[in-house]
Amino acid sequence: MADIQLKRSHALGLKGAKEAADKMADKLGKQFNLSGDWEGNTLHFDRPGVNGTLAITDKDMKLEVTLGFLLKAMKGPIERAVNEQLDSVLSAAAKATPAKAAEPKKAAAKTTPATKSKAAPAAKAKPKTATGGKKKSA
Repeated sequence: MADIQLKRSHALGLKGAKEAADKMADKLGKQFNLSGDWEGNTLHFDRPGVNGTLAITDKDMKLEVTLGFLLKAMKGPIERAVNEQLDSVLSAAAKATPAKAAEPKKAAAKTTPATKSKAAPAAKAKPKTATGGKKKSA
């Protein structure tokens, strides 16, 4: 049975969740000297004293980690670090997803007022008459 089991729901879709999982795996890999390989939608990772899986779907992530005898004493700090990384990566990915969708709207909103302000002075200009603006006396 796994010593650490975490599950998080997300709205990133499968591709976004896999990208977030890769970022988390990179950070935790450097911190705990882990290496892993993807097999379908499951990341298998290990190092002496630690092995586990991170399974992703389009709606959630499930992490299971088994610690060796010596690392069981460090379960608390390891679990806190993994929780923090998972929450951080999912939060950053969730913030990035809506921002990308809103970028075209922001660009369109910026050009609309600029176009109106340039058109306004041209509309206020007085029309010129054929006589140069002077009235003819009759």
